[in-house]
Amino acid sequence: MMKTMQNDFKEDAPNPESKDREKTTDIPFRQRSSFTRWMDNLVGMGLGESLLRIGTNLFSILAIILVVLLVQAFYGQAQSPLTENTAQDSGPAATAVVDIGLIPALDVPIVDGISRSAQIHTNVPSRPRQEITIYTVQEGDTVFGIAEKFGLEPQTILWGNYNILQDNPHSLRPSQELNILPVDGVYWEWLGGLTFGSWAEFYGVTAADIIEYPGNHIDPNTIGDYNNANIKNGTWLIIPNGKREFVSWSAPLGVTRENPASARVMGAGACDPVSGGAVGYGTYVYPTNKRYLSGFDFSPETNHYGVDFAGNEGEGVYAADAGVVVYSGWNDYGYGNMIMIDHGNGFQSLYAHLSAVYRGCGQSVGQGEGIGAIGSTGRSSGAHLHFELMAGSKVNPWSYLPPP
Repeated sequence: MMKTMQNDFKEDAPNPESKDREKTTDIPFRQRSSFTRWMDNLVGMGLGESLLRIGTNLFSILAIILVVLLVQAFYGQAQSPLTENTAQDSGPAATAVVDIGLIPALDVPIVDGISRSAQIHTNVPSRPRQEITIYTVQEGDTVFGIAEKFGLEPQTILWGNYNILQDNPHSLRPSQELNILPVDGVYWEWLGGLTFGSWAEFYGVTAADIIEYPGNHIDPNTIGDYNNANIKNGTWLIIPNGKREFVSWSAPLGVTRENPASARVMGAGACDPVSGGAVGYGTYVYPTNKRYLSGFDFSPETNHYGVDFAGNEGEGVYAADAGVVVYSGWNDYGYGNMIMIDHGNGFQSLYAHLSAVYRGCGQSVGQGEGIGAIGSTGRSSGAHLHFELMAGSKVNPWSYLPPP
């Protein structure tokens, strides 16, 4: 028991080494306590959050600077072999020769799409046409439409087909075979009777223009003097860029109530002289219910001096202004059944292709009064009203009618 007590006593006795350890560990403990007390004081003063933000920002800035330095160091090492290669010659580099046959072919799958391969053959644009083309007129064709289809002026269609159309665009019919010239101009038969030079001059060109045009197939060496060219009578020739006056197919001018005799050449509808009667107002109304075209417009370049208003067979036709009827009946110039009104003020109006005529010679009519019915008589390709307005010459009706 004494022995046990001695052991217990020894353990409770002071140990110098433990005293030294206590001194060693006691200093940091006091330092941490002071730092903690300092931080507690700052927090108590409300500065803790501000210091935390400042510390966080400083750490972020230091981290960014460190990353930048590391990146610069990395790329500097990567570029050093190129910049420090002093053994390379300053002269031009040798060109490497590659044998294409040694390059293995790539197994590329074929994909449907637009081919980009080189074309050995190319399409050469066709040369300008030099021969006459024969065109068969289709249902619904017009002189304007045919001309546009072949890149020509509409008058060229008439000037190339006088024997068929006789300068009248209303003469166009389905199944007709038309000459389509390769250039704008005239197609006409050389019949002699005058010098070839003067014949060419009539169309506004020179003899050389006709003789040397390839489409006429003339050997200049067999012609002799161009102005007295040795060309067989009856030869049809293309006159490139030639022009001529139209042969008039329309109604004559100057048919007035006092002198209607000029209309006797027009047909059975001519009237006797009329005295007195209604006089127009000088203003005009539409002669049909519809105010749009069904056919040709006013077009002197195609020898069409009227306006073709749309309408159904039997639909009413009305006097554009007051006046006296000076022609009523059939017309031999392609107008079919026709009425002409003299307005007594220098103007006359004409209404053609009628299916019915309601007013006769010498009758006075009022503006807007019914005078007939729309039809397709004479040279007409369908029901419509051909309307003309005259005042010493044929004028454009659109210039006198109110807006549609």
